[in-house]
Amino acid sequence: MIQYFINKDGKTIEINDAENGAWVNIAPPLKQAEFEQLSEELDIPLDFLTDSLDIDEKSRFELEDDVKLIVIKTPTENNSINESDAYYITIPIVIILTHNQILTVNSFDNAAIKKFLNTFHNRHPEKRNMMVLKIFEKVVMNFLDYLKEINQRRNQLEQKLYDSNRNEELLYLMRIQKSLVYFVTALRSNELVLMKLARTNFLGLNDDEKEFLNDLIVDTSQALEMANVYTNILSSTMDAFASIISNNLNLVMKRLTSITIVLTFPVLVSSIYGMNVDIPYQHSPHAFYIPVILSIVISVIMSWYFMKKKWF
Repeated sequence: MIQYFINKDGKTIEINDAENGAWVNIAPPLKQAEFEQLSEELDIPLDFLTDSLDIDEKSRFELEDDVKLIVIKTPTENNSINESDAYYITIPIVIILTHNQILTVNSFDNAAIKKFLNTFHNRHPEKRNMMVLKIFEKVVMNFLDYLKEINQRRNQLEQKLYDSNRNEELLYLMRIQKSLVYFVTALRSNELVLMKLARTNFLGLNDDEKEFLNDLIVDTSQALEMANVYTNILSSTMDAFASIISNNLNLVMKRLTSITIVLTFPVLVSSIYGMNVDIPYQHSPHAFYIPVILSIVISVIMSWYFMKKKWF
């Protein structure tokens, strides 16, 4: 699906073709025929448009036939039905600068482009470099938002793990850990690209735009540091709670063993008095109460002993 937007009188207007100064957004569903048509219409290398189809595409930039390509990674929710997959993954956003238009290509719906669309009426199409930087800004904000969600999920799972004897919560933490691995890899790649853009001045930025790019590099570094910190905390948490779950299981087994021992003595007394041989007090009128009372007394003594040892 190809969308064309222009900013007119502070309003975002969707149009039917690629006018000068238009923002062209290519979003799912993606069709090869549309790529080929747009490539011929705007004189863009076809592989620039199809790079977004590879989910493992690395962050980078290049120039070909006076057309600039920038690939940057952004996070998104993982819609996989596999319960062992990460909650969040990273996908490439392709930004293409032609002589007259700016294009974005997305293989998946993502929050960064939606946020940019919501603020497009504030943009100045003639300042294309600033538009690119604003897309970078939305990507960084997207990472920070998802990192906060990940930290909240981790805290909630930690509370459940204190009394847990199951592996289910640890599997959830593993899914969070996978998400953080994606984030760390993407943020490190994005940071290198932004630093290289600042060093080479690939976009031809003015002083204000260079300052804004430097701020984005700092924000990306902070997001990367957050992701690394959360990853380290999560690794330590998983190791600690794996031991806690093992200890909880040992405690349960100890309690069950203690209960089994306590119940063994009444069974033993009953078995002895159930033998078909002569036994003490078998002719006593209290022959029924003797084994019952004896069983209760032994059970109470054993229970008191185990409670003193804190096995219960």
